[in-house]
Amino acid sequence: MTSIADIEIPADGTGTGELFEAAPSLTCEMERVIASSGHGLWLSGPSQDTIETAMDDASAIGAYSVISSEDDNDRWLYDIEFEPDTIDLFEVVLEEGGTVLSASASSNTWLLSIRFADRESVSSLYDRLDNDSLTPTVVRLFDLAEETNSQCGLTPRQYETLVAAIDHGYFEIPREVSMQELSKELDISHQALSERLRRAYRALVTSELNVSEDETVAPPMPSD
Repeated sequence: MTSIADIEIPADGTGTGELFEAAPSLTCEMERVIASSGHGLWLSGPSQDTIETAMDDASAIGAYSVISSEDDNDRWLYDIEFEPDTIDLFEVVLEEGGTVLSASASSNTWLLSIRFADRESVSSLYDRLDNDSLTPTVVRLFDLAEETNSQCGLTPRQYETLVAAIDHGYFEIPREVSMQELSKELDISHQALSERLRRAYRALVTSELNVSEDETVAPPMPSD
C-alpha cells in the first residue's frame, strides 16, 4: 500500500549543512525536473554573491552553475553536485525506494514529502538516516488506499494520472512537462490524457464542493 511520509531532517551533516552555517537566512527548494547529473535547487535569502561564496567554501559541494533566476523574488536556480563522500538526502531517498514529491529547507532544517511503496520502506529510510546521526522526525505518515480514491470520486487510472502529472511538474507554473510529453510517459494518446484529466478534475471538484452530479450541470442559457 502506497505511503506518504513528511520528514524533517536537520541540514547539519548533509550536503547543505555548511551553506546554512555560512548563510543562516538561506532558503532552499528542490526543483522538480532538471536535466543534469546534479540537483536543481532554488536558493534565496542572502545575496547571490553571499550564496556563491558559501558554495565555494563548502567542502561538500563540487561543481555548481546557475540555470535560471527570478529577479523579482531574488531567487536563483542552481545545478549543484555534491562531493562523493557527502550524505546526499535525495540520493538516499532514491536508494531506499522513495520518490521525493517536494523538498524545501529553511532555518537549517529540511522538510521532505516522500512517497513509498509501503511503510517498511519508510522505516528503512528512517533507520538509515538515524544511523547517519541525522535525527529525522516523521511529521506525518499516511497511506493512500484505493478507498481514498473512491471517496474523492476518482478511478484508479485517474488517480495514477494525477499523481504522474504532479511528479512530472505538469501543474507547476510554468509547466515543466507538456501534455504531449506526459501522454508519451503514460503511453496513452493526447486526447485520452486530456479526457482523463478533465474527468478527474470534475470528480475532485464535485467531491470537494460536496455537490451532486445534477448540480454540476450548467443551467440553460437565457434566450434572446
